[in-house]
Amino acid sequence: MKDYIEDRVKRIAAYVLESGATVRQAAKVYGTSKSTVHKDLTERLCSVSPSTAKKVAKILQKNKAERHIRGGNATRMKYKNR
Repeated sequence: MKDYIEDRVKRIAAYVLESGATVRQAAKVYGTSKSTVHKDLTERLCSVSPSTAKKVAKILQKNKAERHIRGGNATRMKYKNR
């Protein structure tokens, strides 16, 4: 893996651990696509730091379990503000 990719993986993982951010939020902050962030956190991070990968996987799983709630809240706010 190239150095700049490894650095990006580490930075994004640290951000997600610190803030509990979703893949979309992390992608927006780091200016990459959400598919790149997802691949970085689910595949590449395992080879860089397995212990961090386990911690990040828990956060990603929590975010995935809560996404239907966030979507409902976003829809409610959309129509409330009209």
